[in-house]
Amino acid sequence: MTQLLLGTKNQGKIEEATELLAGIKGLELLTFSEHPFSDVDETGETFLDNALLKARSICGEIGLPVLAEDAGLEVAHLGGAPGVLSARFSGEPVDYARNNALLLERLQGAVDRTARFVAVAALQLPDGQTFVCTGLLRGAIVKSPIGAGGFGYDPLFVPDGSERTLAEMSLAEKNRISHRKYAWTRMGSLLQDLIEAGEL
Repeated sequence: MTQLLLGTKNQGKIEEATELLAGIKGLELLTFSEHPFSDVDETGETFLDNALLKARSICGEIGLPVLAEDAGLEVAHLGGAPGVLSARFSGEPVDYARNNALLLERLQGAVDRTARFVAVAALQLPDGQTFVCTGLLRGAIVKSPIGAGGFGYDPLFVPDGSERTLAEMSLAEKNRISHRKYAWTRMGSLLQDLIEAGEL
């Protein structure tokens, strides 16, 4: 059984990743509860920078293959903000409700409310190999939070082709369309190939 450590302490991301990677044969997913690791400062300028930073740092510390991810929301009216600052949009400590309130404040009167979620998954192997997969989910920002599920900006985001926010969807529904679904499904195929080839 091949062990893979998820490089996040975010319980919402852990639940989504566990669901999305459940079908990979021969893979044992581990979390920080089994292998505690240090926090990694997300100082990168892009989602790719931060995903690689986390994967490489945690892999170097723990010595296991690490799958890390960075994701966030890009809003057209705000020139792509909050972007890599999505989790800390309203400052530290991370507060999702405060972030949502600030986003709605910045979008008051905006005609263009289009936005997209971006996810970048980075796999770092102890031998130095690195693999990256990305995913996008396009949609728009509603004028007030709707729904009690999900996390982050989910109560404000309605995907293209839907009339409900991500927070109104079940985890299974969200995972069928989410930016993480695309990034992690692609990564899942890669992981399966690496396991079958004996490279992981």
